[in-house]
Amino acid sequence: MDKRVDETAIGEENVRLWSLHPCYLDGKGLVALWREALLALAVLEGRTRGYTRHPQLQRFREHPRPVAAIRAYLAAVHAEAARRGYAFDAARLGPPADAAPIPVATGQLALEWRHLQAKLAVRSPQVLERWRGVAEPRCHPLFRVRPGPVASWERAGGG
Repeated sequence: MDKRVDETAIGEENVRLWSLHPCYLDGKGLVALWREALLALAVLEGRTRGYTRHPQLQRFREHPRPVAAIRAYLAAVHAEAARRGYAFDAARLGPPADAAPIPVATGQLALEWRHLQAKLAVRSPQVLERWRGVAEPRCHPLFRVRPGPVASWERAGGG
């Protein structure tokens, strides 16, 4: 199944660079994540003036190789999209990049999991139902879980 999407427009929905594994997102959320991460790549490469102060870019900026980190992030999103039959343009990722993992705190993951569940309850109840039994969700492959609170850059509450 080939699901073509417009990868250029950022929707009105407030999207984020999830620390959660992209497998938990519904289709709309996965497309939004791809768009948001492509914009983050443009910011980190200095190709755009907008979005430069987005708080979720902090952890990528603090990485020793910020562009490699966002490319590695995008590669995992692309892999999930391909698994589902979406036709995201892999050429937009740029050269393959290995990046050291980024730590993510258990408190941050828990906050994001609650945030995603609330979004899915409204937008995709069937997807929410699929994940109902998950108590501790997996993180995005770029991240490594460690104990700790919600990130200081978080604006969805608790940070």
